[in-house]
Amino acid sequence: MQPKIMMKKKSISASKASLVLFLCQMISALDVPLDSKLLEELSQPPTITQQSPKDYIVDPRENIVIQCEAKGKPPPSFSWTRNGTHFDIDKDTQVTMKPNSGTLVINIMNGGKAEAYEGVYQCTARNERGAAISNNIVIRPSRSPLWTKEKLEPNQVREGDSLVLHCRPPVGLPPPIIFWMDNAFQRLPQSERVSQGLNGDLYFSNVQPEDTREDYICYARFNHTQTIQQKQPISVKVFSTKPVMERQPVLLTPTGSTSTKVELRGNVLLLECIAAGLPTPVIRWIKEGGELPANRTFFENFKKTLKIIDVSEADSGNYKCIARNILGSAHHVISVTVKAAPYWITAPRNLVLSPGEDGTLICRANGNPKPNISWLANGVPIAIAPEDPSRKVDGDTIIFSHVQERSSAVYQCNASNEYGYLLANAFVNVLAEPPRILTPPNKLYQVIADSPALLDCAYFGSPKPEIEWFKGVKGSILRGNEYIFHDNGTLEIPVAQKDSTGTYTCVARNELGKIQNEVQLEVKDPTMIIKQPEYKVIQRYGQVSFECIIKHDSTLLPTVIWLKDNDELPDDERFLVGKDNLTIMNVTDKDDGTYTCIVNTTLDSVSASAVLTVVAAPPTPAIIYARPNPPFDLELTGQLERSVELSWIPGDENNSPITNFVIEYEDGLHEPGVWHYQTEVPGTQTTVQLKLSPYVSYSFRVIAVNEIGRSQPSEPSEQYLTKSANPDENPSNVQGIGSEPDNLVITWESLKGFQSNGPGLQYKVSWRQKDVDDEWTSVIVANVSKYIVSGTPTFVPYEIKVQALNDLGYAPEPSEVIGHSGEDLPMVAPGNVQVHVINSTLAKVHWDPVPLKTVRGHLQGYKVYYWKVQSLSRRSRRHVEKKILTFRGNKTFGMLPGLEPYSSYKLNVRVVNGKGEGPASPDKVFKTPEGVPSSPSFLKITNPTLDSLTLEWGSPTRPNGVLTSYILKFQPTMASRQVDIATQGWFIGLMCAVALLILILLIVCFIRRNKGGKYPVKEKEDAHADPEIQPMKEDDGTFGEYSDAEDHKPLKKGSRTPSDRTVKKEDSDDSLVDYGEGVNGQFNEDGSFIGQYSGKKEKEPAEGNESSEAPSPVNAMNSFV
Repeated sequence: MQPKIMMKKKSISASKASLVLFLCQMISALDVPLDSKLLEELSQPPTITQQSPKDYIVDPRENIVIQCEAKGKPPPSFSWTRNGTHFDIDKDTQVTMKPNSGTLVINIMNGGKAEAYEGVYQCTARNERGAAISNNIVIRPSRSPLWTKEKLEPNQVREGDSLVLHCRPPVGLPPPIIFWMDNAFQRLPQSERVSQGLNGDLYFSNVQPEDTREDYICYARFNHTQTIQQKQPISVKVFSTKPVMERQPVLLTPTGSTSTKVELRGNVLLLECIAAGLPTPVIRWIKEGGELPANRTFFENFKKTLKIIDVSEADSGNYKCIARNILGSAHHVISVTVKAAPYWITAPRNLVLSPGEDGTLICRANGNPKPNISWLANGVPIAIAPEDPSRKVDGDTIIFSHVQERSSAVYQCNASNEYGYLLANAFVNVLAEPPRILTPPNKLYQVIADSPALLDCAYFGSPKPEIEWFKGVKGSILRGNEYIFHDNGTLEIPVAQKDSTGTYTCVARNELGKIQNEVQLEVKDPTMIIKQPEYKVIQRYGQVSFECIIKHDSTLLPTVIWLKDNDELPDDERFLVGKDNLTIMNVTDKDDGTYTCIVNTTLDSVSASAVLTVVAAPPTPAIIYARPNPPFDLELTGQLERSVELSWIPGDENNSPITNFVIEYEDGLHEPGVWHYQTEVPGTQTTVQLKLSPYVSYSFRVIAVNEIGRSQPSEPSEQYLTKSANPDENPSNVQGIGSEPDNLVITWESLKGFQSNGPGLQYKVSWRQKDVDDEWTSVIVANVSKYIVSGTPTFVPYEIKVQALNDLGYAPEPSEVIGHSGEDLPMVAPGNVQVHVINSTLAKVHWDPVPLKTVRGHLQGYKVYYWKVQSLSRRSRRHVEKKILTFRGNKTFGMLPGLEPYSSYKLNVRVVNGKGEGPASPDKVFKTPEGVPSSPSFLKITNPTLDSLTLEWGSPTRPNGVLTSYILKFQPTMASRQVDIATQGWFIGLMCAVALLILILLIVCFIRRNKGGKYPVKEKEDAHADPEIQPMKEDDGTFGEYSDAEDHKPLKKGSRTPSDRTVKKEDSDDSLVDYGEGVNGQFNEDGSFIGQYSGKKEKEPAEGNESSEAPSPVNAMNSFV
């Protein structure tokens, strides 16, 4: 089929590559650099860069724009044909052509009629080097005719019978979208029993009493003109009869037992079967003699529709649908034949040649039936085009031999069959150009020593020039392993040294001439940090300094940047950056972190880091730090509609300077009693200009802050009510996320009360489907934060915007966000699941990703379910515990750790979206190899004798394979007889004697202790005794008898044991000498002694038995020990 014949089938559009792009795609050895100056100078044949689609349906209410853009040198001129003949634009006042373009504009809005311009259009772009042509562009205006009036009789149906409500929409261009709704514009619910067919009819497999209604309405939506046509309502009345008879399935569509279907390669194949019956039949699909294609097969409309995407010739065959219920089944066979419009195998590509060179243009396409290949030259069939001795046509190939400049032309390849055509332009451009060097002369290259140096020599010439490099003005040609010569002319020095500095000359030559260019190379010393910052520990409020001393090339200007925790230094005057250091004054806890010194030059960069740790300073007890007192005397001045000035007097700072003031406000109109943060200012500032919002009753308070904390809030200021205004802002966090497969839930964060700027806050919610030429749909809702759009397709993108408005007007135009309608469960399982066992406890699983169209939602990842079936060594089944691993994103593999050796496992893979999991892939079985067994469950020794013993052990709890043997390891040890001294008779007797001796000594000591004797002082007191005077108690200073604190019984007069029953060493051997003659003792009037023991010296230890006091039992024990 030739390109000038009107085509009825859609196919791919022509290439839209620009001049720059098609120069990149040249397939000869001659490459044209993308240099703008060079491209302006070189001659190029025309190339079509943009054109309208082949089948172009236009809106009859708007101007028709038929695009045709082309590039070339010199710029091409444009002409058009209509229905195969020349279209004289100058004679039609309604048609104009854009300047410097071939695009036509047909003025419909000023009196023209779109129907008058229906036809087949073709654009030609021509210059002195050739002519390129566009596809045939078929112009047809869209049509949305009205429904023909018809008289609809009410449908009287018996309960359980089938019913078909015919839609029969008007024929439009393009065909309309059909849907059924009721009078309330709500979609009619559909199910396995009630569903809409591909032809738009509404099918009832069996009717029920609830189907009775008078508003079954069929709607036809014509997207191109954005119109919806409505059929008259259809009435259905279901009457009941008892009993309701059950019926076996009967196909409502298609009729008969067989039918045929032809579909084109790459399209979507839709097959439909709808059955009547009671109970409602279930539909099942099979392909005779084969399987339904995995990952491309989908079931829609409750499995009544079989959908296969991207069909190919392999999908041809017989497809059977089977409708079944408990009473029987019915089936239908659809014979599918897949044909193919032409598609490219090898499309011809532009060819740039030098005079005398050879080349080929290849045009290969396939299709069913096989397409016919024909060639055109400059838009004319090659058979009648001017002859070119260098050209020879051989079927799908044109061979060029020894071309000359006059051989330049644009060739068109047309591949066509009965289902469509392909048209491609490819030019042959023969250029004879002397060498040109595009790199600027004397360009300076600077590199750091020991790094690569790349010296450019961008060139062009036809024939392709040869490139040579020299060092110095009269140097020899560069060769050897120390240089790398790139095809684009670049010279690479892999490791540049200081002696590599100098002048390098690039020479380009071909048969038409020679040219050279010089560039300069300078090799610099690297930048180094010779003294790096070091780790520092500093007390709070101290001073710290980090050094960063550098060494660099004298010709480079370094810049030093300091960072804190990989971010800029705080904007604080305490941080002082010097030439070689960073100093921090009055260090605080916030200064703790990592400080990095970065040195940059135009050629390199180095850095070094150090950590600063801040510790607490020793406290000063004399100073008490506290939170500041609250500010007071707040005053409002300079009241304007959107601002006011607030001033205050600070309270006492309590020995810690005030660092800042926090200003808060209360909205008495919308949120009384709730305080919000407004702003904060430095501690040295006591006035601030505050920005205000309209329609707010403001009160302010101030809080002082120091290092200790925040003060109590000040007393509130006087109230100030601002005037109303339009909203300044729109709701934030606008989102569109469907909660069901057929809806879109639009949510947003409502404006706060003060943001409304006035009374009557509402929202205008707008939406339209993305990438579809739809108008915005808008609703105005009250002050809420959600709106639900029903009847949306599953998981498609929508453009959404939410605009605030109040009684005074609208907020600024809101920005658009992208949302998605509701997700549905994924439809297919991952295919080609493979398992690679790495070792006895680890395996790797691979799978093919599912097509994104089948995910029907946001792809969240894949889940791998795997479980142990049995152990290969024990052959015993156990409770199956399935494990799940989740792999986020579009991963196609994962590792399965923690497997048990020598076991049989199964796994399957499922795709996961926001709605949930898709179907599981078929279970994949794999086995793990043997592993090292665990240790024996026990080991014990029985029947030991002097020269033998018996060992017993248990099987390992995890054999991890087939046990072949046990390895027993042992070694002799040197044994010696151990004698337990505690079991010897002599030792037991000795211990008993010692214990008896200790007991006797304790008894003797106790007897002597209680027997006691008179103290000399006591005898003196007895000589002067007064019957009215009693001795003083030692514990509390009262008078009474000396007594024992333990049993409180009277003791003999000579006893003076302390109340705690302890016997101190210095208390033994008491005598009058102990008090001394100069003792400051005091006597009562009657002469009795009441003074305290004072000035007593510690006696030397007694020797032998010279002590006048019996030894204490404790001392006796200590002596024994």
